Amino acid sequence: MRVKAVILFIILISICMITKAQNIERKNVDPKYKWNLSELYASESDWLKAKDNIQKNIDKVVQYKGKLGQSSESFLNGTKNYFDLMKELNRLSDYASRISDEDLNNSHNQSLVQQATALTTEISEKTAFISPEILKIDQKRLDKFFSEKKELADYKMFVKDIVRQKAHTLSEPEEQILASFGLSGDTYTNVYSIFTNAEMPFAKVVTSDGKEVELTSSAYTKYRTLQNRSDREKVFSSFFNNFKNFQNTLGANLAGKVKTDYVYAKDRKYNTTLEYSLSGPNIPVSVYENLIKQIHNSLPTLRRFLALKKRMLNVDTLHYYDLYAPIVKETSMHFSIEDGQKVILDALKPLGPEYNATLQKAFGSRWIDMMPTVGKRSGAYSTGASYDVHPYILMNWNDDYESVSTLAHELGHTMHSYFSNKNQPFANSNYATFVAEIASTLNENLLNNYMVQNAKSDEEKLSLLGSYLELLRTTIFRQTLFAEFELEIHKLVEAGKPVTGEVMNDIYYNLVKTYYGNDKDGCIVDPYIAYEWEYIPHFIDYTYYVFQYSTSLIYSTAIAEKIINEGKPAVDKYYNILKGGSSDYPIELIKKAGIDPLSAEPFNLAMNKMNKVMDQIEQILNKK
Repeated sequence: MRVKAVILFIILISICMITKAQNIERKNVDPKYKWNLSELYASESDWLKAKDNIQKNIDKVVQYKGKLGQSSESFLNGTKNYFDLMKELNRLSDYASRISDEDLNNSHNQSLVQQATALTTEISEKTAFISPEILKIDQKRLDKFFSEKKELADYKMFVKDIVRQKAHTLSEPEEQILASFGLSGDTYTNVYSIFTNAEMPFAKVVTSDGKEVELTSSAYTKYRTLQNRSDREKVFSSFFNNFKNFQNTLGANLAGKVKTDYVYAKDRKYNTTLEYSLSGPNIPVSVYENLIKQIHNSLPTLRRFLALKKRMLNVDTLHYYDLYAPIVKETSMHFSIEDGQKVILDALKPLGPEYNATLQKAFGSRWIDMMPTVGKRSGAYSTGASYDVHPYILMNWNDDYESVSTLAHELGHTMHSYFSNKNQPFANSNYATFVAEIASTLNENLLNNYMVQNAKSDEEKLSLLGSYLELLRTTIFRQTLFAEFELEIHKLVEAGKPVTGEVMNDIYYNLVKTYYGNDKDGCIVDPYIAYEWEYIPHFIDYTYYVFQYSTSLIYSTAIAEKIINEGKPAVDKYYNILKGGSSDYPIELIKKAGIDPLSAEPFNLAMNKMNKVMDQIEQILNKK
């Protein structure tokens, strides 16, 4: 059954490891830059008491096993007790995770996480009866329960969602059999990770300055941006031709994963893996198909980007290995924490006074852990798990623009959680991944607009516009290309056709050529790019997930454009997402925000924005 996540949405900005730069002792950090966890529990002693109390309250739910369908009173009490239990469990787990992230070297704090995890597992097992029991209750009887007990309105969406998937819920023995395969579920991911990170031999290249480089994945990411063009070509060619040597192994592994996806989909009586994957948040398959269709219609905008890139790199013919070469000089912008907060407050003013006041509350009431310290988890995230308190943000501030942009992004998640928690009952306060990134990337859109408008020089403006343009290209077009590749290989499996490494090479290479042109007016796609799919871990790690990177940025860009052009009416509609939680399905919430995901409008608005950015860049270039 659906269980509210302990951490609603964690957006990692970098790999979760302790960095050498984090050398400040936590005790030396000004308290105003540290989150205040005492609002969760005043002390660890209070946390332990809460844990014991939660343990005792499990029986308040379990006592209704086999009784949920007896009466509206039993149904209400059993459901309410379950969500009351989960609310307190979230708070307990939130505290343990937050205090653990303060110092990953502190084994005692790690033990709190382990205790919370063990308790979560126990509760999940003991309350697993709820969904099956609800499914056994006749719809007329359920309707009668809801008419008799008005308090059940808080759980209407929860029950509706369970009943909606009734046709795909198996018998208890069948569910147990499927669940048992979870033991081997991560095999494909583990094989890929171990092989590509440890056992696969890496190619080596000698750059023009005489330096020998071993092309690990991280080294490739670093050296593909080299200024020297022949070095870039050498890096790309060596890196991907090395993957060619293992196309059969990695192809068999990915094909096995895709086949497993389809087995689960068929066993749950879905026609395709795509239908199965989108069923949880109730996203129509047509949304996925419309994304691909609209992005194909938008390829002229990508071609314009390629022409602009070619001009700025001053090359006669653009190659795929030129795509990551920086087109503008990076300018150094310094921001103290207070400077960054002021910029964010100014940039997000279009979202209205209530939004701005809540931002100030987050800054002034210690919702954010700002400073990188010894042992602290790196990266950044926002968590809104504690329904009765407020969200928390983990940051690692570096006095640069990336820190400002990261904080604006995480504040989008924080405001989403804050307003959903404030306006929805706990049972509806969670929200789907499909809408989660809209709130965060909308903030980034507004921040970029503000920064460009207030740039101190053409060089600074070019840097901001160039970075934003790359974000649009890599997130909207590149991620949709990935989504289309994923769809094509699943279709082959579902049609009973062979899927090998060579087959995947052909599919991927043809898609890249379709997107980028493979001609003098577009971008030459060298043959070794056929093996790039082997480098993308998302195909192994997730199923039909990456398309949401693209849709989220498209929808948020469209909403941001409406907010800039229409003002308060567009802001009021946007609050349907911020305040909506899971009170409705994500597609409906987006429609209420003024955007129809099944139409061309959000795509046209996003492409108009991308073209406006290119207009601004060309105006500056023409002045020079």
